[in-house]
Amino acid sequence: MTTHWILGPGAIGRLLAHSLYPIAATTLLGRRALPARQMLTTPEGEQRVLPLHSLTIAQLESNTPKPPAFVHITTKAMVAESALAGITDCISPATPLVLWQNGFLAQPLITQAWPGPVLCATTTEGAYLTGDDGVVHAGRGHTFVGDLHNQHGALAEELAHTLTQAGLAATKVGDIRQRLWQKLAVNAAINPLVALNGVRNGELRGEAYVGRVVAVVKEVAAIMLAEGIAPPNDGNGEDAWLALVWQVVENTANNKASMLQDVEAKRPTERGAILGPLIESAQRHGLACEVLQGLDNELAEVEASF
Repeated sequence: MTTHWILGPGAIGRLLAHSLYPIAATTLLGRRALPARQMLTTPEGEQRVLPLHSLTIAQLESNTPKPPAFVHITTKAMVAESALAGITDCISPATPLVLWQNGFLAQPLITQAWPGPVLCATTTEGAYLTGDDGVVHAGRGHTFVGDLHNQHGALAEELAHTLTQAGLAATKVGDIRQRLWQKLAVNAAINPLVALNGVRNGELRGEAYVGRVVAVVKEVAAIMLAEGIAPPNDGNGEDAWLALVWQVVENTANNKASMLQDVEAKRPTERGAILGPLIESAQRHGLACEVLQGLDNELAEVEASF
């Protein structure tokens, strides 16, 4: 039975722990203690209570569990590096890491800095917390696993098999960078607008928001072209990106995006991980990014008011 440490007991972290529980030894790691008994509500509405093993980072130093086969980092992107720094004394530098962050900020930084293998996961699994002892698996999706330099295919295959066995459908891919940028493009067109306007994803189809979505996608499509990221679904340019955004809006119409949840909870958002890489790329390539920069400025004002 392999051992998995899950650093960051948020929605995806706890969904991972519940899913892996029957087939692997899991330990949830966070800043504060969690109730031992944790409830999972499945997409079908069933409720399961499990005695998940969790430790605070402070407890880890004196209660180090069995060395992990994988450390999953499921924190927000902007704290992924500092969270990893908090446990490095307790793990071998050869330990494989799995990064589950949105955007494209933590992935290249940690891949460059960590001496061991670094896998990246991008997922469409939907989950949200209902308190310190509950997580809802809101919708089944698919997870793609790979590494930025395509050097750890066998490890990615092993992890994808384990996740699939645990009920989280997963596939090893050799183009994870492309997939991360694609998800970044979609997140940039959806998350800031729903967060700033306090609406669910599906409401972006309304007349009040369509124009702003199109304006974001126009800038994003030009940036993707400059970065060498192919349009989705074998499509062409801006139209393909816009079609993908509307497809995701349709599929997640009732979802409350994580950035909106952050704003409602008066927490810092992941704007630096989602908008930051796009703005930096636009500036590097001499491309227009007034719309993206405007969204980033608006979110910065909202965060400053917390």
